[in-house]
Amino acid sequence: MLKIFFGDMSDAVYNTASYFKYDYEDEWIIDPFVKEMIQDVDKSTVLDSGVIDSPVLGKIPPTGLSGGVKTLILVKFDKDKIFNASTCGDNCAKWLLKIAELEDRTINLLHLMDFGPESFSIHILNTDQIVHSMEELVSIAGEFV
Repeated sequence: MLKIFFGDMSDAVYNTASYFKYDYEDEWIIDPFVKEMIQDVDKSTVLDSGVIDSPVLGKIPPTGLSGGVKTLILVKFDKDKIFNASTCGDNCAKWLLKIAELEDRTINLLHLMDFGPESFSIHILNTDQIVHSMEELVSIAGEFV
């Protein structure tokens, strides 16, 4: 299940780009799930662990990916950390839910992310409530962001 803490969180990693730059591992990039995320969010194709083909930027290293994709990759693989996912756009929301389907994940948000019209299960840590729709999420998140 995806767990969200809204607002400032002392133990969250806020500078996900710097953290990614120094801590990602090559095998993360060639993971089939990650390749699919990169294609969907950045519209880019992983050629190998060190080269991604971007339609906008050309051939780039993994550090050249968008902040959203870098954060998603960290959320997937660095299970012991809590990352601020406010670098992620709404196009990353479905991926956060997919990652959390496999194993519980906690993220920090400083904004309201749109998780779409479909039903979902998200545990809001601020209030210890589980929500299943954007309507429920908005009514709680509005208190904190």
